[in-house]
Amino acid sequence: MILQRNYDTPKYMKKVLVVGAGRSATVCIDYLAEQAKNNSIELTVADATLDLVEKKVGQYAWVNQATINLDNLEELHTLISGKAVVISLLPADLHIILANACLVEQAHLITASYTSVAMRDLDEEVKAKGLIFLNECGLDPGIDHLSAMEIIDRIHDEGGTVTSFKSYCGGLVAPESDNNPWGYKFSWNPRNVVISGQSIATFLEEGRTKFVPYQQLFQRDETIEVHGYGKFDAYPNRDSLIYKGIYGLENVKTMLRGTLRKHGYCEAWNALVMLGLTDDTYHIELQEGITFQEWVQMYLPHSETSRLGIEVLIPSISLSAIDKLDWLGVFRQEPLPKTSGTPAQILQALLETKWVLSHGDRDMIVMQHQFTYNYKGKAHDLISELVVEGENETYTAMAKTVGLPLALACMLIVEEKITVYGVQLPITKMWYQPLLQSLATFGITFKHQNN
Repeated sequence: MILQRNYDTPKYMKKVLVVGAGRSATVCIDYLAEQAKNNSIELTVADATLDLVEKKVGQYAWVNQATINLDNLEELHTLISGKAVVISLLPADLHIILANACLVEQAHLITASYTSVAMRDLDEEVKAKGLIFLNECGLDPGIDHLSAMEIIDRIHDEGGTVTSFKSYCGGLVAPESDNNPWGYKFSWNPRNVVISGQSIATFLEEGRTKFVPYQQLFQRDETIEVHGYGKFDAYPNRDSLIYKGIYGLENVKTMLRGTLRKHGYCEAWNALVMLGLTDDTYHIELQEGITFQEWVQMYLPHSETSRLGIEVLIPSISLSAIDKLDWLGVFRQEPLPKTSGTPAQILQALLETKWVLSHGDRDMIVMQHQFTYNYKGKAHDLISELVVEGENETYTAMAKTVGLPLALACMLIVEEKITVYGVQLPITKMWYQPLLQSLATFGITFKHQNN
């Protein structure tokens, strides 16, 4: 481990550690760096690669830089020791390593990821030590929880009953930067995009539980419209049923959380799924110089060209979807950039050359909540929408909407404004009220339409 102190500073009241300096960390680090400068906070940013940390905090002489090696528990504990709050921007499966170290070193923990079973199992110990392990405090999950619970609580407080709740979110590309037929560019971890949806989706529809296995997921999308931005594909995401209890909607008839993509995306992505190119369960070795077309041909009857083979595999595929696949190079003699790994890893390497946020490109976050509720014997509909556009390829809407909730929640803990301990989500008024108020000062606000 390398720990660099840029200059000697006074004794600090609180020490904060941010672990992970990737795509989504920029705005979180910038905000906390300013807070550290003005509020007697010692801030350290750590990553496996010190050069990446330097790029994020080099302009902040008062911010410490560190490398981190999760395999070296002694160094990890040394890094966390004395910290008041640790923010993890690492991949979701690594949070538990930090969580166990935070328990020993008596540090609060914040993540933007879904709460794992292993994390939930720490609840009693976290409470006993007077700690806060806050999860699902990014964009989705995160801002979706804050905004939904504010509306749900208001409806309940006024005597209404929510009968249907659907929530959708997508990290997309702003209209002026939308210059490829997929309407998509990477603004967050590409691997998560490629393997998205590979666990079964579960939701409630008119009182009946619905299951959508991965092989059907991108065939079962619906179309929604966002005011001023047109139509989007929406497909169900993970297990929506667990949020019935979390949101206090035990008697709701419809409950669905989903992901948004530009209209037409799902049909074309479904072709890649059906071909087997998103499979992440087995490893293959392809010959050097193999083209995308030749690779696709391996999954089709030997007598068919790749295009005809796909049309045989998916008879109903549209010309628009074919055009999207063609743009990727499915039917072309373009060498693959990666020839070893799982099919999903090989596809990811190719997509990373295609779905690039170029210089000056802007991404976009779109979120929509759909409520139906009964009030005084009448049914009412409410749609709540959030659209945030990024500044450029570095200061993205994704980095802003993931990073700011983490940083703002950190300050609530540092300032001792949260006194409820345990493994928790930002779903109560003590969390959502101050966080939504602060987010509004950064232009992150929802617009509501009542019917």
